[in-house]
Amino acid sequence: MHLTLTPFLLGLAAATPLGPRQAREPSMGFIGCSMSENVAQGYVAIGGTHMWGPYGTGGLVVQSWTNTNSPSWQKFDQQAARYGKPVEVWVQICIFQNPGATYDEVKQLVANARQHAAPGAKIWITGQPVYPDNPTSCFLAGAQGPQLTVDLAKRAGADVALNVTYPGEFKLMRGEVADGCHANTAGQRSLGRQALAYWG
Repeated sequence: MHLTLTPFLLGLAAATPLGPRQAREPSMGFIGCSMSENVAQGYVAIGGTHMWGPYGTGGLVVQSWTNTNSPSWQKFDQQAARYGKPVEVWVQICIFQNPGATYDEVKQLVANARQHAAPGAKIWITGQPVYPDNPTSCFLAGAQGPQLTVDLAKRAGADVALNVTYPGEFKLMRGEVADGCHANTAGQRSLGRQALAYWG
């Protein structure tokens, strides 16, 4: 009786892994402020891999991103050099109460995001989080500030010429807020789950 090893060897070859699986680099960038950092912190904490993690955008409100050569965009470009130019960018409209933000500034942020991202990149746009059970809690943005940013984001999402996607509001509840504005650890995770639901 003549035995052949060929089927056995083929089966063994098929079952043998080809080497360690390469981890995918995040392909989605973002711009914003400390509120965006809170989202990114929570997103990474719950295992999100599609979007960049936090990269030091605290305090970088709308006016920090209107000049395409600003230090803020230099930070973004360092991330793009690390991961590759993003094929998606989330633009979060972040404000201080004074000076707030205008729609023209929002349009400039979108134009700048396109300039710094991969050609044809998808642009997502949101406001900063709102506080449904304590609407006036964010002293930095002012009592009406968070809603203003949401309204600007909705307007951008409805503007066919801008070609951006508004996925919805980010929300923080009382027990998820550390200081009236920023998320505590539970809030970060909540924001991360919301981001994961919006863009994966």
